[in-house]
Amino acid sequence: MEARDIILRPIVTEQTSNQMDDRKYTFEVARDADKTQVRRAVEEIFDVQVAKVNIANVRGKKKRQGNFVGLTRKRRKAIVTLTADSKEIKIFEN
Repeated sequence: MEARDIILRPIVTEQTSNQMDDRKYTFEVARDADKTQVRRAVEEIFDVQVAKVNIANVRGKKKRQGNFVGLTRKRRKAIVTLTADSKEIKIFEN
């Protein structure tokens, strides 16, 4: 797998924005990616040093429209902690 196939998109919410001050960044990753693949992909794409990677599987939420009940898609997210001497990841660039 290539690095761009592993890291799908950044997850930007109020909670993850607050974690960016602690050098923690959250990404949606491929469902079959493991921690070492995520570490290598982030280091390759953003040119930073990764200290730690935590991965969580997120279940799909139950949604209903009229009589029909379905689930949103399952996804996997990774919380990446950078080392103190590596630079910031610029998610929003002007």
